[in-house]
Amino acid sequence: MKNTLSPLFIIAGLALASSQIQAESLVDGSADAGKAKSITCGACHGADGNSASPMWPNLAGQNAPYILAQLKAFKDGSRKDPLMASQAMMLSDEDMANLAVYFESLPGAAQSVADESLLSAGEALYRGGDKRDQASACLACHGPTGRGNPAAKYPALQGQHAAYTTKQLKDYANGTRTTDGKTSIMRDIAANLDDKEIAALSSYVQGLR
Repeated sequence: MKNTLSPLFIIAGLALASSQIQAESLVDGSADAGKAKSITCGACHGADGNSASPMWPNLAGQNAPYILAQLKAFKDGSRKDPLMASQAMMLSDEDMANLAVYFESLPGAAQSVADESLLSAGEALYRGGDKRDQASACLACHGPTGRGNPAAKYPALQGQHAAYTTKQLKDYANGTRTTDGKTSIMRDIAANLDDKEIAALSSYVQGLR
């Protein structure tokens, strides 16, 4: 990222991330209604919210505020994907809230790192960033174990398919994905990562638990 995060910001981010485990969702929705509505979603994202395809994201355990924000982005066109746009267009605000709460309630995938040879490089970038290219540590926003920050709508990364994460980072880097809004946080970070760094990070977060 062009401007590195201060230690104070990192500490605050970690504190928020560590407090995310809570009894109730930050989204007002019904998990039961979401389960009933999720049958179509299961075709790509798995019946349990964990996709069999590495190019489609796992939704199980993802925080509800983030899922809700992405569904709305697909529906209004601010996030581009023909398949997801067509699905989101059929959802009401209530449907989206219910789906978000339902998938949040499911246990997330537990996977290993995609490439053991990239473990050290991926861990170093995730936990410490890279001062040479001003890339900030990922854990500042996504937490030390990749659990994310629901209040800030920062997604959980742990257990996410490396191939999917790679695509999202590249989409941010080339400007295809702009759902970080005016802040351009992820676009700035991804633009400062080369292909090897993206591969290392993506492999590493797949194994986070």
